[in-house]
Amino acid sequence: MGHGFGDLARVRHIITYTLSPFEQRAFANYFSKGIPNSWRRFREHVFRVVPPFVISYMIYTWGNRQHELSMKKNPADYANDN
Repeated sequence: MGHGFGDLARVRHIITYTLSPFEQRAFANYFSKGIPNSWRRFREHVFRVVPPFVISYMIYTWGNRQHELSMKKNPADYANDN
């Protein structure tokens, strides 16, 4: 009753190569190329990503501080209440 998932269509003139998962090297060139590449990508994007987050955090903390101050009562308004 039908074909398996890999045999749904017949494709001609395309050659595919596969490698067994047991023959692959999961961490090939990890220390020689992977870490330096990650560091390079971090350096290139840090000045695009960090400033909006810092500015957003500063606005958020300022807004919370202003809100807390506006919620306090002024003690001078109640100085003569006995």
